[in-house]
Amino acid sequence: MPDLTTDSLSGIGMTSQRTRDRMVERLRTQGIQNASVLRIMAATPRHLFVDEALATRAYEDTALPIGFGQTLSQPYVVARMTELLLEAGMPTSVLEIGTGSGYQAAVLAQLVPRVYTVERIGALAQRARRLLDGVGFRNIQFKLDDGHMGWLEQGPYEAILLTAAPGEIPESLLQQLTPGGRLLAPVGAGERQHLVMVTREGNIFVHRTLDAVSFVPMRAGHEA
Repeated sequence: MPDLTTDSLSGIGMTSQRTRDRMVERLRTQGIQNASVLRIMAATPRHLFVDEALATRAYEDTALPIGFGQTLSQPYVVARMTELLLEAGMPTSVLEIGTGSGYQAAVLAQLVPRVYTVERIGALAQRARRLLDGVGFRNIQFKLDDGHMGWLEQGPYEAILLTAAPGEIPESLLQQLTPGGRLLAPVGAGERQHLVMVTREGNIFVHRTLDAVSFVPMRAGHEA
């Protein structure tokens, strides 16, 4: 895993480590308790994952545009989803559906041994891969494809995380969970979305509805 605390990545002013630390204090007050998640959120230079013009806003608790109609989720949502995914123990591999800017993958890759990430928009996938490879991640694998299909060849997975909202969770993704594995996804349309945690118990999938959220819709197909 790369060292994300080096001077070249630390930023200055509104992108400095001090600003990151203030973000983490805010996450604590919002209820994030996992010490490992908080440590990684403090170490990860979120300003690298947005356009340079938005870098000074990178540590605000707000979603930011990354182009192609997609967004980088607010820090609280990233921390909350990561904490939920890890609450039953540390998975050895995570499948992420929706690479986007690569920020969520970067957070996960500092916590788990292997991250597999699927993106449907070629330009976003290429940009995220260049950034993450350049920073030094070697435990993330990338695929350009329709996220509804998952990544069967690398599965099954102990954890699956979706960063876009389907109307309902694709059966193909549920089938790529290991027994005891968990899938976390925003589900619904428009303003009627909630995080849903699905745990696989044999061939039974137990659903738990959690926080109200707002994500871009999950779309089919892929664009080179």
